[in-house]
Amino acid sequence: MSYAIGQLGWSTLINIIGLHQVYFYLPPAPKPGQECFPDLIETMAFWGLSTIGVVAAVGRLWDAFTDPVIANSSDRFTSRFGRRIPFLFLGGIPAAVFCWLIFVPPHHFVSTTNLVWMTGCMLLFYLFLTIYVTPFFALIPELGHTPEERLNLSTYISVTYALGIIIASTEPMIAGVLKSNFVFDVDGSLQTLISRQYAIGILCAFAAICMYFPVFTIHEKTYCESEASSVPFKEAIFLTFKNKNFLYFALSDLCYFLALTILTTGISYYVTVLLGLEREFVTQLLAVMLLVSFACYPVVNWVAKKIGKKKTVLFGFYVFLTLFLSIYFIGKDSLPLSPYIQGYLIVTIAAVPIAILGILPNAILADIAELDSLKTGSKREGLFYAGRTFMQKLGQTLAVLIFSSVILLGLDRETKKNASPHVTGIIAPSVSDSKLEVKKNIEVEAKISKESTICKVEEEEAGGELGVRLTGPLASAFCILAIFLFGKYKEDETLEEIAKIRGN
Repeated sequence: MSYAIGQLGWSTLINIIGLHQVYFYLPPAPKPGQECFPDLIETMAFWGLSTIGVVAAVGRLWDAFTDPVIANSSDRFTSRFGRRIPFLFLGGIPAAVFCWLIFVPPHHFVSTTNLVWMTGCMLLFYLFLTIYVTPFFALIPELGHTPEERLNLSTYISVTYALGIIIASTEPMIAGVLKSNFVFDVDGSLQTLISRQYAIGILCAFAAICMYFPVFTIHEKTYCESEASSVPFKEAIFLTFKNKNFLYFALSDLCYFLALTILTTGISYYVTVLLGLEREFVTQLLAVMLLVSFACYPVVNWVAKKIGKKKTVLFGFYVFLTLFLSIYFIGKDSLPLSPYIQGYLIVTIAAVPIAILGILPNAILADIAELDSLKTGSKREGLFYAGRTFMQKLGQTLAVLIFSSVILLGLDRETKKNASPHVTGIIAPSVSDSKLEVKKNIEVEAKISKESTICKVEEEEAGGELGVRLTGPLASAFCILAIFLFGKYKEDETLEEIAKIRGN
């Protein structure tokens, strides 16, 4: 249980980034008469790519390349506290602090300093999160001594990971409560900004507390079957990726997380842009999705034991494929369902593959790592999980970069460039040049005088909606690749060899 609570902590942090970072730095235009959320960095970077997408990609790539270094250090580390727990102790608090600081730039207006601040904090966040998460996952095959134990352990941490998504999604609700009960600034847009910053700070503090449960309650030397690896770093990397089962597994994981990250990054846009609902509805949708997912967990566990983990995972991929294709059509007037029903229907269907793919991949990887250690005599659990997270983060990197750029499709170049210092241009106001100049002057004065900043949206620009819709079919294409690659994993042979070597 303590191990699973640690997952709750870091899941909350990573989902704060996944759910809120792009929306925070690339907010859609407000509805008529609604307060703006201030732009903090330039929208576009280069070659049609969004600034937040490029920066997020840099952060994810940095994170991915530090994974194997941390993993190998953990595999080779020895202390009286074990190989993994000291890394968890070192990484927890700094990861939470830098997660919060990503959302607390120095200036409340577009500034290069904000961009540098966000980039630096993000690199440090991912470094310390890797120091925590990579050794954390390496504990699975060490705490779980049989395939059944590892499957159960994977189920427990899948539950707490899902709870982390729900907790991270409560940021709009917490910010709304803070905004209603406290006055942080007389400017309405800054009141919204600061409320969100405090809300994220509260969530990060909660996450930090959870992350230290396994540090102080798991006695690694007592509970874990572990032995420090003596294989040099380069040779260990080569041996890990030489394992064909692992290579197919990791590549399919890359495609899956690319598709999944498009969904999690886009859910706020799907609700506000396509369905035309308030952003607070996202929390309700995620809560419904994960509650239904929890209800599926016992069924997934039972089905996986009956027909195998591989077939169950492939079924989950096919459901996701269908779901991603449907995103293109949600919110259209031709659909006879209300936006609320469409939202609930999508998350209810998504709950099934979320349950499957939340539980089984960790158990599958534990099987692959165990067989490898039995055949080679080298315990490199950390590198196997680091290899997986490298692929995951590479997929997440590409997803954020692609998503944040694709959602700008359909907006003409001038709209992207001149949407306003407060609005990105996604469903942005369409105004004449003269009105635009007046509006710019008013906004500059508002920054100086700190009067309330209200965006008057006179006409909706339909362009941004096209890009948001296209993210669904795009994600489905990566699902097809995941199905093809994972189909090459040889589950039956893996389990038979483990049983044969162990003499069972």
